[in-house]
Amino acid sequence: MSNSVFQSVIVQLREISDRTFGVIDTEGCVVSCTDMSLLGERWTDAALKVGNASDGVVAFAQKCFKAIVGNSNYFEYAVFCTGDDETARSFCQMAYIALNDAKTFYEEKHDRGTFVKNIIMDNILPGDIYIRAKELHFATDAPRAVFLIRQVGHSDVATVDVLSGMFPDKLQDFVLSINETDIAVVKQISGTTTAEELEKIAVTIEDTLKNELRIKTVIGIGTVADRLRELADSYKEAQTAIDVGKVFDTEKSIINYENLGIGRLIYQLPTTLCEIFLSEVFKKNSIDSLDQETLFTINKFFENNLNVSETSRKLFVHRNTLVYRLEKIKKLTGLDLRQFDHAIVFKVALMVRKYLSSRETR
Repeated sequence: MSNSVFQSVIVQLREISDRTFGVIDTEGCVVSCTDMSLLGERWTDAALKVGNASDGVVAFAQKCFKAIVGNSNYFEYAVFCTGDDETARSFCQMAYIALNDAKTFYEEKHDRGTFVKNIIMDNILPGDIYIRAKELHFATDAPRAVFLIRQVGHSDVATVDVLSGMFPDKLQDFVLSINETDIAVVKQISGTTTAEELEKIAVTIEDTLKNELRIKTVIGIGTVADRLRELADSYKEAQTAIDVGKVFDTEKSIINYENLGIGRLIYQLPTTLCEIFLSEVFKKNSIDSLDQETLFTINKFFENNLNVSETSRKLFVHRNTLVYRLEKIKKLTGLDLRQFDHAIVFKVALMVRKYLSSRETR
């Protein structure tokens, strides 16, 4: 951020009042001011006061301060006005609006990270993407991968800094704070990068955050975007990967959109259609009539590719015992899991029921 942008606005504020206006950075250094003699002074205590305060105008040392936050949602600068009365508060708020707008405009025009964030958040018109990319000398047709890192349990503001350290190339890779829990990493890759290599990057991210910050994460990976305008789609896919994985792959912490399979289709179905499907499949008895032991047996049978001998071995039961259980399931549901077509229908039905259950708990 260029301090000259602040100074050009600050100079204009002289005309509205004889109060002194200015801007300090996170270190408390006066970087812009209507009183040029104050430039370079360091007000450390004021910076700490503003940094520890919630939103709003802060009165300190006969001045009013208001924080200007950055992309990471913490204070980067603070505007100030001399005086701690109501008039000073009003002037400070007014100066904040003018300076924050100037900062936003500058970043949108010059900051590549803001540009990429606007793309993935659909905050820029498709036709403007290539115009802005040309202004920023930004490669438009380079392949890029989008990783969405969601912090689970608790979040840490230092996560952005750790990830920025992992992806130091500010011209090609971007670490973008989305909200309190979500951070997007947009990484430029080669045209030959495989899905396995992308998952290795995700594993490295997961391990680093776990070891350095004790942060548990779930990471969604979108399909590779070959063009800038495709980044928004890839980001949405990474979101979908996390949401679908939360329903169907609860044990996975890294989910690639390309590997979601049938779960992705089920997740997009209306609940009424899912309920109709279940009622048509289970004409004899509802799927809810199956007890936990039976469902456990069914899942093990699927995990072992419908192999009776292997499943019975994994369950530590006699082969005939498993056959008996499968016959019991057939009588209850009308579906013989030893037949491939019946097994597919049953597998989809279990996933649909799981999806409906997740909707009920929201």
